[in-house]
Amino acid sequence: MVGRERHSTFRTPWYLRLLPAVMLVGGAFFDALSPPRFTAVPLFAAAPLVAAALTSWVVTLLTGIAAVVATAGLHVYNQDVTEITSFTEVTTVATVSAVALLINRVVRLGSERLASARVIAEAAQRAVLPEPQDRIAGLQVAARYEAAQADAFIGGDLFAVQDTPWGVRLIVGDVRGKGMEAVSAVAVLVGSFREAAEQESTLEAVAQRLERALKREGVRRPGLDAFEGFTTAVIGEIPAVRAGGPPGDGYAVRLVNRGHPDPLLLHADGSLVSLAPTEPALPLGMGDLGGGPDRADAYPLPAGSTLLLYTDGLSEARDAHGVFYDPGERLRGRVFPGPEELLDALVDDVRRYSGGGPSDDMALMAVARPSAGQPDRRRTVPVVPAD
Repeated sequence: MVGRERHSTFRTPWYLRLLPAVMLVGGAFFDALSPPRFTAVPLFAAAPLVAAALTSWVVTLLTGIAAVVATAGLHVYNQDVTEITSFTEVTTVATVSAVALLINRVVRLGSERLASARVIAEAAQRAVLPEPQDRIAGLQVAARYEAAQADAFIGGDLFAVQDTPWGVRLIVGDVRGKGMEAVSAVAVLVGSFREAAEQESTLEAVAQRLERALKREGVRRPGLDAFEGFTTAVIGEIPAVRAGGPPGDGYAVRLVNRGHPDPLLLHADGSLVSLAPTEPALPLGMGDLGGGPDRADAYPLPAGSTLLLYTDGLSEARDAHGVFYDPGERLRGRVFPGPEELLDALVDDVRRYSGGGPSDDMALMAVARPSAGQPDRRRTVPVVPAD
């Protein structure tokens, strides 16, 4: 699931919305019970301002009226309504209340614009990085995009998965750079991948299509980005688990790794293997700098195992001492009910490890090959064992 709906709209707690009324009541008691030289006007003036930030325009208006009435009423109660200070204090509270109404309007307009921008960003995220189905051609799939910046939605990390005549093909990548240029490159790469995955018979040909697409995108970029734009990526292909049960021991996943962090293969017994490429390759977009042709490596994919792909936002997260997060070390020996639970535990663990969250965006994808007769749920062990 992309984002896991963590960018929910903030709602003011009910007890904070009661604060203006508490200030008015408290101010009235304070003014009535204290000597004449003490005044509660600061509380009466502050109440509409607090209401402006926490409540609606109508509530702010009612709070302002109540503050003015309370200020005037207390002067009548104290029998000093004819003094100049009474007029000054009532006028001050009325003026502050009017300003509070203006502030409330500005705050609400800003909130509406922010909500609109958030809806647009969420729509753009779903269009560029749509949430994959949880089951594709017999494989269990989960994907996640975690933004390092609060209220950010999409950036330079990407993932995509698609069922094709050659099996389930997938990609996880990381575009160099930030901002709209990176988002533009992500859209180009995801679109090119989906087209190439359906049309090309080999992973190597898919990688070359992406290479050409990124090169075309780089030409459109101004300045150094035209020459330095690149994307690290892992492109994979897994034979579909069709009706009749999973294949035998020869079942394998094929990967083309273009300068990306090595995927991890988690076995059903908790053991773990890093899937390093036979020959390191340059990232996409740097093919002109040399290197041999793309070459896909095949790795066994046993029944009950899970393939984990991620971007360097995960592996480059640091703890308080500057030590990098090692997903292989943290996951080794752990067992999860499914890919969704794996990603949940991984995201929670990296947040704890880095003290709140990674400093870079991260894209995660987990693809599990269920074993024959495997139950829907298995016993899970937390990523971080209990002390």
